[in-house]
Amino acid sequence: MITEESFESTHADELAGFLGRHFIYTYDNGWQYEMYLKNARTIDYRIHSGMVGGRWVRDQAAHIARLSDDICKVSWDEPTGTAVSVTANFAERRLHGVIFFPRWVADAPHKTVCYQNDHLDRMRALRDAGPTYPKLVIDEFARLTFIETRAVDDESVIAEAPDQLPAGYADRRN
Repeated sequence: MITEESFESTHADELAGFLGRHFIYTYDNGWQYEMYLKNARTIDYRIHSGMVGGRWVRDQAAHIARLSDDICKVSWDEPTGTAVSVTANFAERRLHGVIFFPRWVADAPHKTVCYQNDHLDRMRALRDAGPTYPKLVIDEFARLTFIETRAVDDESVIAEAPDQLPAGYADRRN
C-alpha cells in the first residue's frame, strides 16, 4: 500500500538553515508572493499581486527539501486543488516556481481570494465541483526582494491580509 509517508521528502535535520526564513519574491510576470518557512512541515504565505492577489494562508502542509546549503525546494497541494512547487536560491536571490491551477481557479480566481483558513470547506467544495482540467500552468522565475530569518513557529510573521509589505522591503528586480 502506498502511503503519504512513502514519498516523504522532508528531512527536518537537514532544514535547520532554512526554517524561519521569511521572504518576498516577485515573479518575472510581476506577480508578488510572500512565504514563511514556519517549521519543517508547514508554511504560511500571502499573495500581494497577480491572478489571486489578496489571498493568504497559514499552516499549509508542505514538503520542504534541502538541495544545497543555499537552495531549498518547497512543494504543496492546496485545498483548492492548486499544486505549487518553488525552489529558492537564497545566495543568488533567485527563485523558480511552478503553479498548477485547476481550471475552476483559472476561470474564477477571485473565488480563492480570502483568508483560506476561514473557508476550507468552501475551497474543498469548489475544488470538488471543478472543473479541474485543463490546468493552467504558470512556470516563472522570480527575484527574492526581501529575506529575513525569524523564529520557527512565529505566529506574528504572516498574521494579516497582504496589504502592507514588511519594513525593510526593497524591490531589487533590476
